[in-house]
Amino acid sequence: MKKVACVGILVADVIVEPVNKYPDKGLLERVNSITVHSGGNAMTAAVNLRKLGTESTLVGKVGRDMFGDFLIKRLNEEGVKTDGIFVDNEVQTSASVLMLDGITGERTILHCTGSNAALTVDDIDFGVISENDIVFVTGTFLMDRFDGAETAEYLRRCKKMGKITALDVCWDAKGSWSRLLDPAMPYIDYFLPSIDEAKMLSDREEVSEMADVFFDKGVKHVVIKCGSRGCYCRYERDGKGTMIPAFRIENPVDTTGAGDSFCSGFLAALSRGEDFLDCAEMGNATGAFCVTQKGATSGTPTYEEAKKFIKERK
Repeated sequence: MKKVACVGILVADVIVEPVNKYPDKGLLERVNSITVHSGGNAMTAAVNLRKLGTESTLVGKVGRDMFGDFLIKRLNEEGVKTDGIFVDNEVQTSASVLMLDGITGERTILHCTGSNAALTVDDIDFGVISENDIVFVTGTFLMDRFDGAETAEYLRRCKKMGKITALDVCWDAKGSWSRLLDPAMPYIDYFLPSIDEAKMLSDREEVSEMADVFFDKGVKHVVIKCGSRGCYCRYERDGKGTMIPAFRIENPVDTTGAGDSFCSGFLAALSRGEDFLDCAEMGNATGAFCVTQKGATSGTPTYEEAKKFIKERK
């Protein structure tokens, strides 16, 4: 089984629920709970991969503070290797406040990029990378210094080392999109954006046309996460695209981390050498499990549980 290094953002998520009404300035609104969870794309993927039975390493940066200590402790508890984490005395650990709608479970987020914005290629121990087979960069557009040329250089070096590369992005609030990501495209084996992000990166409306754009920029394989519709998968430029439907979940609890969970499932299957479309189906399954519980990693099943779920639902 292949080992996976998850490179990118890790975040302390403070979750508030239910938030059915926002108080006016200076006033108070009561909620049922305020809890702290591990979050951030790379951390979610690394923890989920371990729960799915794949050995994972987290590569990123935290501050020397209570949130940083909390995240490293959580990683150790989950069996994720932390020798790739750089602790920086000069920055605070990235954190988010997530306010969950009491009816839909949809999230509204306040986010401080903190240590994630300070990550650079120089912070990464390539000795750690050499011990892994798959390198997953996730959190692009929230890593101010690492985004752009540094991501491209990092992935170029990974490909030179013979690694399988994968990349997922976050929403780019600054609007840089392709200008930042295009230099890295030729070094991405598996590109895993959501459909909304894919629209912005391709300036196209149809998933097949989005994939064409990504292939033309150098990506080897494309998977576009389409939310409740499932995912669109295409292995190569001249191949046929396939839409794999999502698994329906009644009364979802929390959508936090569903996209990251999809990537975890996809990579867990890839680490086992499964077929491309089977990897995508596993991604759909782990994404479905994710929304059944609060937090980005709480609902993650074992690999065997996910395979049984897929078999039963099909």
